[in-house]
Amino acid sequence: MEPADIIVKPKLAFVGLGWIGRNRLQAAVDSGFADIIMLTDPSEACITEGLAIAQGSIAVSSYKDVLEHPEINGVVIATPSGMHKEQAIQAFKKDKAVFCQKPLSRTSADVSKVIETARKANRLLGVDFCYRYIAAFQMITHHIRSGELGKIFAVDLKFHNAYGPDKPWFYDINSSGGGCVLDLGIHMIDLMFYALDFPEVKKLRSRLYSKGVRAKETEVEDYANVLMDLGNDATATLSCSWNLQAGAEAVIEATFYGTNGAVALKNINGSFYDFQAVRYWGTKTEIIAHPPDAWGGRALIRWIRNLGADTGFNKEAECYLPSAEVIDKIYGRL
Repeated sequence: MEPADIIVKPKLAFVGLGWIGRNRLQAAVDSGFADIIMLTDPSEACITEGLAIAQGSIAVSSYKDVLEHPEINGVVIATPSGMHKEQAIQAFKKDKAVFCQKPLSRTSADVSKVIETARKANRLLGVDFCYRYIAAFQMITHHIRSGELGKIFAVDLKFHNAYGPDKPWFYDINSSGGGCVLDLGIHMIDLMFYALDFPEVKKLRSRLYSKGVRAKETEVEDYANVLMDLGNDATATLSCSWNLQAGAEAVIEATFYGTNGAVALKNINGSFYDFQAVRYWGTKTEIIAHPPDAWGGRALIRWIRNLGADTGFNKEAECYLPSAEVIDKIYGRL
């Protein structure tokens, strides 16, 4: 569904101004579609950088100050994962829309609670599944949905990050809820669901590792292999990692194999930002989309446009639950 036309500029607060929060703040400012009213973050350095981006906004010391501000229509949340659920629910109870970094919460039960609270409040909920809006991915999705590839029977998903996170909370299972699967793999699972119109995952097997040995329940994994049997009689594999010696800074790929051909989203030269779309015809390869493509803020801008059109709760929010359920199955929680 295309974003709606803006009726009024929404007034926003940004909660969490680490790298991703500042990146999304810059995208919102550059779009001109919203007024940035308020910023909050525990780091004075992050606040200083945020105020330089959103000139004219004010900094406050607590999330409570954001929620009590009567003019704010929506909050953009980029805090540690363990805070997302409660911050989103509190915002909805104060009649404010929410755009949240993934994961929306650490378990599918909590994701369901957030969605239900948004529904009851009739407020817009968005999650930053930004990879959906890469032009190259939109191109391969078009080819998949057109039927020209025939029956899609296999999907191969990869996301390897040579560095791993630089914040301590990522490595605390109580704060993060999981490791590379919840940090990286969730993006690829979402792409699979989005491209294939959310098929049922009938069976799943996973292997999680930490520093080369099977991860304990109290540890966050840095490598994962997952095999999924889908309800459309297809199979999907996912591998993801932090700090893998894969010969590049990043390996990010989503390949869809059909009976009449295949398509793939592939990062270029280890980049986290540059992607191409590839069409496979037997032994032939055709590049069908390539950089440059400034895709990082598109999910946020789409949410801002819908918020400015006063759309209220959008049933698209329900599509955030299937990926959370798969994550729970990978971790053995379902």
